[in-house]
Amino acid sequence: MRLLLTNDDGINAPGLAALEEIAREISDDVWIVAPEADQSGASHSISISDPLRLRELGDKRFAVRGTPSDCVIMGVRHVLGEKRPDLVLSGVNRGQNVAEDVTYSGTIAGAIEGTILGVRSIALSQNLNREREDLDDPFAVARSFGADVVRRILKAGEFGRDRLVNVNFPGCLPGEVKGIEITHQGQRDQELLKIERRVDGRGNPYFWIIFGQAEYKAVEGADLAAIRSGRISVTPLKIDLTDEVLVDRLKAAFAD
Repeated sequence: MRLLLTNDDGINAPGLAALEEIAREISDDVWIVAPEADQSGASHSISISDPLRLRELGDKRFAVRGTPSDCVIMGVRHVLGEKRPDLVLSGVNRGQNVAEDVTYSGTIAGAIEGTILGVRSIALSQNLNREREDLDDPFAVARSFGADVVRRILKAGEFGRDRLVNVNFPGCLPGEVKGIEITHQGQRDQELLKIERRVDGRGNPYFWIIFGQAEYKAVEGADLAAIRSGRISVTPLKIDLTDEVLVDRLKAAFAD
């Protein structure tokens, strides 16, 4: 298999190194096209007003001054030439991508772009459990289980042109993982989303968007619940966001 790897944390991110290890357990034809700088939260944006700068850093290893989506487009349409990738892997993100993260995440956007370009795509993210001081390698679970999870997903066959898979690894030791769960996308309490005001050295205000750490209810079967219980979450996603129920209601509303 020919694998194309990308991420949103940047070309030098430790999660990308973990992803490369995972990929090389699956294939020896591994290509990396990743952002030159951190693109966390870039979502599915593409650069249409700025040029893309491509740097070759080594054998089959490239950095792009652009977003994760830019990187996948550059990889599929330019870097890999006529032989397209068989699989796009995006990650391993430093932090989980569950619930509403799916709409913000540059990691998932890399997989979305691969899907749009007709390549099977998987996003991988690692929960960071900051309450655990014994987790010397924050990507240990991803390294230990990543290749097997990817192989099992591929056993399901073609995803279809509108679908991708989102994988999240729990923040624990590999020996503490309680299994793998096929989940649906969860939902957080958006009251946790805050604006934090700070003041710089010159007395001028600036602001951070932050997620609060308060407890939230995790519905059984959702990605949030799986991660909280120490299980690997595997969530199939689709790009078509059409709400069929609301379609019918709107048709009725506009019928007269």
